[in-house]
Amino acid sequence: MGGTVQTFRANEPGSESQLDVTASVIACKGALMIDGDAPLVPLPAQPVDLEWPTNTWARADDIPTVDALVDEMFADTSQYETTYAVVVVYRGAIVAERYDNELPNWVGEPIPVTRETPLLSWSMAKSMLHAIVGILIGDGRLRLDDEDLVPDWRAPDPRHTITLPDLLAMRDGLAWNEDYVDAGGSQVIDMLFGEGNADVGAFARARHLAHEPGSHFNYSSGTTNVISGIVADIVGRGDPYRRYLQERLFAPIGMFSAEPTMDATGLWVASSYVHAIAEDFARFGYLYLRDGVWHGTRILPAGWVDDGRRLRSIDPDDGRGYGWEWWVTGDEHGTFWANGYEGQSILISPANDLVCVRIGRTDASHGRALFDWRARMVDAVAAVR
Repeated sequence: MGGTVQTFRANEPGSESQLDVTASVIACKGALMIDGDAPLVPLPAQPVDLEWPTNTWARADDIPTVDALVDEMFADTSQYETTYAVVVVYRGAIVAERYDNELPNWVGEPIPVTRETPLLSWSMAKSMLHAIVGILIGDGRLRLDDEDLVPDWRAPDPRHTITLPDLLAMRDGLAWNEDYVDAGGSQVIDMLFGEGNADVGAFARARHLAHEPGSHFNYSSGTTNVISGIVADIVGRGDPYRRYLQERLFAPIGMFSAEPTMDATGLWVASSYVHAIAEDFARFGYLYLRDGVWHGTRILPAGWVDDGRRLRSIDPDDGRGYGWEWWVTGDEHGTFWANGYEGQSILISPANDLVCVRIGRTDASHGRALFDWRARMVDAVAAVR
């Protein structure tokens, strides 16, 4: 597979996601693969006079342009539909925070959303799995070049050539349809709510190859649960897995509300399920903003955040950039984000020392408005830094 150096532009709906990239680009069927080491925007250090937000977030003065964007997010239901929470962290302090509306409750009254309400991550959990893989690699219990990580795929099975980097980059080549509307042709619906929900890992591992591993980007919740199975084979299932998440990731950074959901086999459904309060989702983003270091302790191995936020693929279907379990905007600020179904997001903008969390329910047809809103949030903070 040969590569050529070229400049290209990929346009995703909304200004934040228009990508201008000069790199070694390999054209692959169905996707473009970025094959280069373009410099990354440096990650900012913790201000020397600021406490880490393990227990309590610092507060700072409001920024009028940021407040106006938060007002818009809650008020403009024609574009954004239902918003539950927005938290904006600038230079390590919360400058805007708001909660509203009610969570549906199928067994009782709707639940008003407050600062203490656990909210669902949906696919933002994928980025948390990226952290766990990094911790295992830092401990020496997992290597990126390990072979036979999935016993079901050992040679002569053609899937034995799928590598851990292939899985992290969603370039594994497995047949998968990530469709949240058409249940008849959607593997993600079948996995989460149908025949596969008792054992999401087995359901995902059973998919056949549709493309040569490494050659094709295809966003897949099944792929993330294959990785979760690799983690479970190392740390154990059920309570041991839950303890590992709590002791090695959530508790050290103060994500005390975080609660992962396991399937019937004790596998974390890392494609989709962590409940946490909005401030704790902001803490996770802050860990990545600070290069995987928390209060002087390195939680993630050096370089692991860069591995996650490095642009590796562009999906031609919508122009979005992807790294390893993180989405990448390609803007001048180095912005990357964890993304979830119905518009959940943890946005990290290194050049602006910014983390912005938005939790709500927005139909995919309004995705353009969300992309644009996040880009304007980045611009608003950039203007005052």
